[in-house]
Amino acid sequence: MPDTHDLLRKVRHIEIRTDRLSEDFFAGGYHSVFKGLGIEFDEVREYVAGDDVRSIDWNVTARTGSPHVKSYVEERELTVLLVVDGSGSLDFGTQERSKEETAAEICALLAFSAIKNNDKVGLLIFTDDVELFIVPRKGRKQVLRVIREVLYFQARSRGTNLRGAIEFATRALSRRAVVFVVSDFRDEGYLDALAIADRRHDVIAVELRDPRELSLGNAGLIELEDAETGRRITVDTTAFGLNKQLAARQAKSAQERHHALRSQGIDVIEVSTAQSPVDPLVQFFARRRRRLRR
Repeated sequence: MPDTHDLLRKVRHIEIRTDRLSEDFFAGGYHSVFKGLGIEFDEVREYVAGDDVRSIDWNVTARTGSPHVKSYVEERELTVLLVVDGSGSLDFGTQERSKEETAAEICALLAFSAIKNNDKVGLLIFTDDVELFIVPRKGRKQVLRVIREVLYFQARSRGTNLRGAIEFATRALSRRAVVFVVSDFRDEGYLDALAIADRRHDVIAVELRDPRELSLGNAGLIELEDAETGRRITVDTTAFGLNKQLAARQAKSAQERHHALRSQGIDVIEVSTAQSPVDPLVQFFARRRRRLRR
């Protein structure tokens, strides 16, 4: 664990960088890209010509003797929940940052965007169990807590149960929310839970990847360890066609996973540890805006 000074310095660095980026890239169009914001009750007022008769409040009309209607306004306040994978596989990273650090930067961008629009933001960290749940709230203090927890949370387990985490989030959220699931999706059996959650909420899958997962390079004999199970194997990286087979297998797996998610209406954002997460997030927002204009 880092000391308090190092923790505060790192959190402050992320705050400064992502605060500026969220203002530059997400301000203005932030609310417009999320589906199903809904409407909320505003007031009861007297009926005027042109009002929809279906909005008449019959109780008030009977009590006053003159027609009154219920009026509504667009619900502007969003609830954003960041569902973050805390399993052992997120410790991995062969580039400038690990998957875990990439997840923290993504969460910071999204969280600062939320508070700039006076929205609530919450956090759920999971392994093979839900290990931390921070109820969505507003404010800068809440955002800094979210970033700190994503960066330095010490998980009790190293396994993954994405299905359980999604089911917990669906039960815990009392109102419609935007749910970003930040994970490398190294699990099975979670698609149905995501599809059910997306019927009530707006679920976006943020998939974390590292280039070394596609190619082991040419390093001779190396020992690989599964970060979640501890199982070890020795691999000869010079074996003919090994890296090509690995890349093809990973590409096929990702293609099938993305097709399954998108067939359920769930958007997928791919983020590599070799790049800043800013560009993939900006592209996601742009795609959503274009789609909504059609």
